[in-house]
Amino acid sequence: MNSRTTEASSNYDHLDKMSVSELLTHINNEDRTVAESIQKAIPQIENLVEQITVKMSDGGRLFYLGAGTSGRLGIVDASECPPTFGVKQGLVVGLIAGGDTAIREAVEFAEDDTEAGWKDLSEYDINENDVVIGIAASGSTPYVIGALKKCNSKNILTGCITCNAGSALAEVAAFPIEVVVGPEFVTGSTRMKAGTAQKLILNMITTSVMIKLGKVKGNRMVDMQLSNDKLVDRGTKMIMETLSIDYKTANSLLMEFGSVRKAIDSKKKEE
Repeated sequence: MNSRTTEASSNYDHLDKMSVSELLTHINNEDRTVAESIQKAIPQIENLVEQITVKMSDGGRLFYLGAGTSGRLGIVDASECPPTFGVKQGLVVGLIAGGDTAIREAVEFAEDDTEAGWKDLSEYDINENDVVIGIAASGSTPYVIGALKKCNSKNILTGCITCNAGSALAEVAAFPIEVVVGPEFVTGSTRMKAGTAQKLILNMITTSVMIKLGKVKGNRMVDMQLSNDKLVDRGTKMIMETLSIDYKTANSLLMEFGSVRKAIDSKKKEE
């Protein structure tokens, strides 16, 4: 494997001598480069999104697999899909080395187990209809690489998100995404630029897939879950604007049908 850019020495030194303003300014300057790095990988992201869309259109699921920050980011993205797009729980699943305990606390050496990733996936009866994306800034995490190798042998579609070029993970994944963001502000702290890049890419993947699956109408989350007052208000305003009706009428429709899409569709059927 090539030398790891994620472990390269920071472009800055004497951080402990900097003022707060200097620290924040330099961190922000580094963060601003992340989107540009991702732009270079859009063709890779596009290839994977198209594959996921086909699989999920046929009833497949999407799994994220990672350790530490990478695992937590996958779990965050997966957990946000049901409330945002109204999909069922379990359609997008995030798994982390060390299990749920590792979401809040580091589990020592969990990421070094080459068999554990596949064991975790097996609990979900993973099959050829599904897609597994390994997330690892380093591109060398055994938990992730071992799982993807097993998926390949079972004819399960694999992708990855990594922040090093020429990594072992990218070699294993059928559809790799490589975003080289360069050295971190604090040397080796991949929760920073690498983590930001991973979060942005995960947003891109699920948002694009869900739009292609019809979960967005125009630019609105018409299938979102109405799980709090803010979202009920948002849904009401969507119906108001779409049907050109007053707030009270729109809210009554939303309460009657339980979703923005159903409320809009019901009214249009009457016309």
